[in-house]
Amino acid sequence: MVSIAKAAGELVMAGYAKHRRGALEIGDKGSEGPVTAADRETNRFICEALSKHFPRAGVVAEESVPAAAELPALLLHDEVFFVDPIDGTREFIDQTGEFAVMIGLARNGAAAAGVVLLPVEGTLLAGRVGQRAFAEQADGQRRMLSVNSTQQFSQAAMVASRNHLPALVPPLQRRLGVGQLQRCGSVGVKVARLVLGSAEIYVHDGPGLKRWDSCGPEAVLRAAGGRVSDLSGAALDYRASDLMLRDGLLASNGVLHPGVLSAVTWARREVARTR
Repeated sequence: MVSIAKAAGELVMAGYAKHRRGALEIGDKGSEGPVTAADRETNRFICEALSKHFPRAGVVAEESVPAAAELPALLLHDEVFFVDPIDGTREFIDQTGEFAVMIGLARNGAAAAGVVLLPVEGTLLAGRVGQRAFAEQADGQRRMLSVNSTQQFSQAAMVASRNHLPALVPPLQRRLGVGQLQRCGSVGVKVARLVLGSAEIYVHDGPGLKRWDSCGPEAVLRAAGGRVSDLSGAALDYRASDLMLRDGLLASNGVLHPGVLSAVTWARREVARTR
């Protein structure tokens, strides 16, 4: 998975350079947002590589989603890969650098292993749930990762979407007394901040995220000692035929997770009251 992600990152950066020259094809998937030739090329490369090396596993990827009739049987495989070739296509197009290549492996419906590559930064994060997570730099140096142990919300940072801030986030931040709000693109970039210790909480409310957005980051964060759930506290089920995460996403350093969950209900009532 690591070697596939690295090779995919080279394709992404080639597309990034091409876009800077104004030579990259950009399309629109309607409500699903923009898509580029780099998304499609990288998607194809990753899926072909995974199928070659793991022929018995299923593969679900953003730019080649199986037909609805085929999806339930595919998700019943013991192992299923979830692929987002460029998580943060809008940021890729806007040249912010806040995008990631993400490959996640689910075993029996639960996130088991993941790779999140930040191509512009040259940082690769990888981990196996129940084992350890590590970061690898472009020069090949590796270091083991562990989320920080911040226990006070006043000392914590929350990350949320740069372009689509959920209405839940401001009242939740006030209720908890979270000291800092960081806005950035890409689920992979947000979770990387938790894994690397510059933030402790990531909240996404409502639909919008798909399971390929969460599988790889979830595995890496949990391997580093963090926790991931929906906003009701339930584990994410990667065998669900509805690929949308209907009840949002909460990722944290683990210590702060229960406190955030307990405040979500109040914050949702506050949002409903002010509408």
